[in-house]
Parts: sequence; structure tokens; C-alpha cells
Amino acid sequence: MPDTLCVQSLIDTDFYKLTMQQAYLHQLPNAEGVWEFRCRTDEDLTLYAAEIREQLDALADLRVTEDQLTYLRSRAPYLKDDYLAFLRLFRFNMAQLNVSIDQGSLAIKVQGPQLHVSPFEIPVMATVSEIRNKVRYPDVDEEQIRKSTRHKIQQLEQFGDSVDLSDFRFFDFGTRRRFSYRAQYIVTDMLKQALPQQFGGTSNIHLAQELHLPFLGTMAHEWLQTHQGLNYRLVDSQKAALENWVREYRGDLGVALTDVIGVDAFCRDLDRYFAKLYDGFRHDSGDPILWGEKIIRRLEELRVDPIRKTLVFSDGLDFARAVQIYKHFKGRIQTSFGIGTWLMADFEVNQPLNVVMKMVSLGGQPVAKISDSPGKTMCHDRAFLTYLMDVFAVDAGVREHILLSAGQGV
Repeated sequence: MPDTLCVQSLIDTDFYKLTMQQAYLHQLPNAEGVWEFRCRTDEDLTLYAAEIREQLDALADLRVTEDQLTYLRSRAPYLKDDYLAFLRLFRFNMAQLNVSIDQGSLAIKVQGPQLHVSPFEIPVMATVSEIRNKVRYPDVDEEQIRKSTRHKIQQLEQFGDSVDLSDFRFFDFGTRRRFSYRAQYIVTDMLKQALPQQFGGTSNIHLAQELHLPFLGTMAHEWLQTHQGLNYRLVDSQKAALENWVREYRGDLGVALTDVIGVDAFCRDLDRYFAKLYDGFRHDSGDPILWGEKIIRRLEELRVDPIRKTLVFSDGLDFARAVQIYKHFKGRIQTSFGIGTWLMADFEVNQPLNVVMKMVSLGGQPVAKISDSPGKTMCHDRAFLTYLMDVFAVDAGVREHILLSAGQGV
């Protein structure tokens, strides 16, 4: 057992991992997925492989406490008793995890029922990031973290001198690529103290409990990708995912992710039924202004008042970009902002690690995330990727960029 753990508890993760795990338990308990870790740069992470293995092995000892279950029950009433009973018994199964060096690169893969392997994603990424940062940036200490965070807080306060930020809300989405757990704790606490009107909480349940903050989260790309591998016509898979989410949560957690196939395909699937049922839509790739305009235009076509809906932006944000987006849409539609890497991993003297861990197949069949940024596309099967774009009528120019980047994009 390592002296210091990178992952503090079973709920030291993004809340949407629990919401999706409940949906898997109720609807897809036997769906088997394969997940793979990727570094988006050519940085050599093999140097840390042994310590990464040791830290990940320690995940097997994590279990939810009765205090944590009581906390979840009181804060998230849509988490059902049968799911919380399952969570009480849940353990990470190390037989489903493989850490190796493949062709000179760090390779991490998990395989098994989605119900059991999906929760690996956030701890794996946070662990790799923290171990790498500890070795590469030993001089990034608490003083530097606080200094950098004060600069960021001052920046937002200065924006408030010229922009009405009374409706500006942002949240911590930084667990997966955090510099370290301690860094995320320090920054989150500083934001809570300094910006109580603008800072709305965190996606990390453990930190929310520790710091008495709200937690939030709905669905991730994996939920929609999973439906590509189920017994639906591929053209109906996105609509099935949206419908099954509503069936699970009955009006709670009503923010839909739009970029698994791309916003144009999403808007074609967004009918008046879904537009009225869902409270908001999340942006995670592509130009945020163009994306937001497309969502607003589609809502207006469906005779749904945009001002009653929320756009959630979460793609590579800092305060400057978030305030720019906020100003553009203010008075037309509600907005909120999930800010991750810039807040929790970038402390002015270091380079954050750019890694992902994504599902690549379900039930032995390929799945894909196309996204609105071609460099984020992830799929091993070019034929399936081409077929998926055919089925969803992806624009020819976009298709070309996606196919060019698919070999290395994630």
C-alpha cells in the first residue's frame, strides 16, 4: 500500500459516474465495455508505470462508508435504495484492469461489465496525472498553487468591473486531470471563500462533502456511446440514450450532452418532446458560440423558449473565455461553466497533462465519439466510423477532417 493515496475514497470522483452506474444497474447490467487510456501528446509516461500500478492496485481497498451513503441519500434522492445497496458492496476488481507498456507508451485498459469498469476512468486519469506531476514538478508547492489561484480570482473580479457577473456561475470540473488531490482541495476551498456568488460547486462528491459544497453532474459521452452497441438501429441510438436517461431520472439531471455525433446530428434528433423534457445542453467540443447559436435556433424552431433552458460549457475554459461566452448569450439563454484543467492543473509554471480514457467497444462491437472537434475523435474501426457518419449524415467537410485525425485523435 502506498504511503499517500492519489484517490482518497470511492466517491473521490465525478458525480456523473454514479448517475450512469445506477442507470447501468437498472437498464444494462450485462453490457460489457472496453476502455482505453490515451495520452494526447508524445510525453513519455512509461517512467511512472511502476508507481501507477501500485497506486491503482490500492483502489481495490476503497469502499463507500455509511456516512458517505447517508450523505448521498440526503443530497441526491434520485439515487435509489437498490443502487445505494449495490454501491455499499461495490469494489474495484483489479482483474479487469491492465497496465502495461505497449510500443514504448503507457497502456492502460479495462474490460468488463460497464457497471463495474466505467468507474475506473476518473481514478486512473487522476492517478496518472498526480504521479507524473509529483516527479516532473516538485517545486509546485502549496504556496505556488495559492499564488496562481489568487491571480485567477483577481482576474474574474477585474472582469466584474466592466461586465455584470451577477448571473455568472462556474463549477469545478477538474478531478480527472487535477495536479493532485491536495491541489484540487486547496483551489476549491479558495474559490468557495473568495467567489461565493459565482462559484457554484464541484463535480467531485468527496470534495463536496469535505467542503460543504453542492455537487453536480448528469451524463457523459459513454452513455450515448453505449447505446451504439445495443439492440437499436444505429440511427436511433442517440434518441434511445436520451429517452432511457429520462426514463431513469424522471425529470432530474436534465442536461444532455450534444457532441457524441456532433451538434448538427444532435439537433436533428432534438424534437419538441426532448426539447421540453431536458433543462439544458452541454458543450464539450467545437466553437462554443456557433454551437450555442445552433441550439438556440433549434429550440426556437421547436417553439421552446430558450430563456428557460441552460447551456453548460465545459471545453477547455478559463475565466476570459467563459466571460466572453457569458456576455454573448446573456439575456437570450441561461449559461453555466464547468472549468477543469485550467483551475485544477495549471499553476503558471507547469504544463498540465493532456490525457483521456474512453470506451472503445461494447459487447465486442466498436463504438465512436465523433465530437465537434475532429482531433477528439476516438474509434479503432475506420469502417464503423465511416458507417456512423453515413447514418447520421455528417457533413462531408467534417467527415474528411475526422477520418484524417481518427488514427491518432482521442
